[in-house]
Amino acid sequence: MTRLYRNGTVWTGIWRDGQVILSDALAVVAGRIAALGEAARHVPATEVVDLDGGFLMPGFGDGHAHPMKGGIATLFAPIAASTSVAQVQQAVAAWASANPGEPWVRGEGYDPALAPLGVFDKAWLDDVVPDRPVVLRASDYHTTWVNSRALEVAGINEDTPNPPRGVIERAPMGTLREWGAWRLVDRHLPALTTDQRRLVAERAFDYLVAQGITFVQDAWVEPDDLLTWQLAPATVRANLALLAEPETWRDQIAWFQAVRADAAAHVSVGAVKFFADGIIEGGTAHMLEPYCGCGDRGVANWPSGELAAAVTAVVGAGFQPHVHAIGDAGIRAALNAFAAAAAVHGHAGRPVVAHCQVVDPADLRRFVELGVTANFEPLWLKLDSDQVVLTQPRLGAERSARQYQAASLLASGANVSFGSDWPISSGNPLEGIAVAVTRQLSDGTPAQGWLPGERLTVDQALAAYTAGVARQVGGTDCGTLRPGNRAELAWLAADPREVDPLCIADIEIRRIPGCESPAVLSP
Repeated sequence: MTRLYRNGTVWTGIWRDGQVILSDALAVVAGRIAALGEAARHVPATEVVDLDGGFLMPGFGDGHAHPMKGGIATLFAPIAASTSVAQVQQAVAAWASANPGEPWVRGEGYDPALAPLGVFDKAWLDDVVPDRPVVLRASDYHTTWVNSRALEVAGINEDTPNPPRGVIERAPMGTLREWGAWRLVDRHLPALTTDQRRLVAERAFDYLVAQGITFVQDAWVEPDDLLTWQLAPATVRANLALLAEPETWRDQIAWFQAVRADAAAHVSVGAVKFFADGIIEGGTAHMLEPYCGCGDRGVANWPSGELAAAVTAVVGAGFQPHVHAIGDAGIRAALNAFAAAAAVHGHAGRPVVAHCQVVDPADLRRFVELGVTANFEPLWLKLDSDQVVLTQPRLGAERSARQYQAASLLASGANVSFGSDWPISSGNPLEGIAVAVTRQLSDGTPAQGWLPGERLTVDQALAAYTAGVARQVGGTDCGTLRPGNRAELAWLAADPREVDPLCIADIEIRRIPGCESPAVLSP
């Protein structure tokens, strides 16, 4: 099958002299790009696709997402859109009433800014579901809110000490922060059925395809998730980052290798995920200096020296280290671990720091020196309620003013990639690009943008969501529209460089007619 795409702007993603090369036609033969422009029009086509004046570009790569968790959210109480505690309560009560046979009541994605300091009371859930355990996951996926029955099942009471890597909020109880705390409850949750897993995978991939995403990095995969990944359709290529645990990583190495050997053609296993710290909103991101108003510097998830040892080991086993690091101390720990791996192996395995929220000025240069990809979730680069209510009061003015330095890192020569962290935030790349370009909310506030010196151009933002992700994962035949590359394409109804930047998120993402499944292409 040979297709010619014409009558639109073809954004190749290939840079020359500071500009992206454009074309007006593209030919595809057997799932690969055959030619551009006039040469493309001379390729005998069995089908012609009229772009209708639209914008053809490389398919979006999501460099940091959690697809199966997004699919799971569709199974339970729809709480993500709630704008008050009362609305969450209503959604939970309605789901519980509609599902009387379910032993647990669950929900995913509540806004942690709906309560002061993100602390939620178990009694608020007891009021609507007193007889069954309720566990709700916050949109940050580092926090859960539970009722009294769930605490009882987990054996948690006022005298329960904080577990390693976890915080149990007291007075009121009901909020559990980080793995060590919420896993005390999660381990009692019933496993998903095979039918539920199939539905989760189908819904997750339908969502990704609708966003124009052709590649996704699942940045947090545990053994149970693999059962769902086995049912994933071959419509989006994926790379899995297997979670390394501080207590057991040495025993996990053999499992990492076994999973990699058994991966499907369209689902590779090339990365290992580390959580260096938590999140600023919850006071668990690891900071070099204490948070404002207290002597606490957050949570270092890995004991001193262990992160470096683990990263060095996985790099030696041929895996890419993908490290969640939010606070400046967490980011420094990640960079130190990469340096340790490079000292042993001569390279650090194309390392990634995901989120990069607060980087100490002394560490900016190290991203280039160590070959680190700075992965940002661009939808977060705005002055929203989480920033105003939870983040900035903890950081203070000086640290707040150096958050998410995407433009600075890009100017330094570092590879910058974008991801969504879906379902923590929207998986629509255009919503993130609009924020990366404006540093504004959708209503245009603040007027000059939040930290306006860190705004990107539209071309830079598009590149971060395409070629930047390809470079992140070592892709050599994707991310740009170069002859010979995979024909992984996204079709937008309008050129995002020609509309009001605040309207980029409103551009329609169209389905590509006849795009072959990536599974049928050679790796």
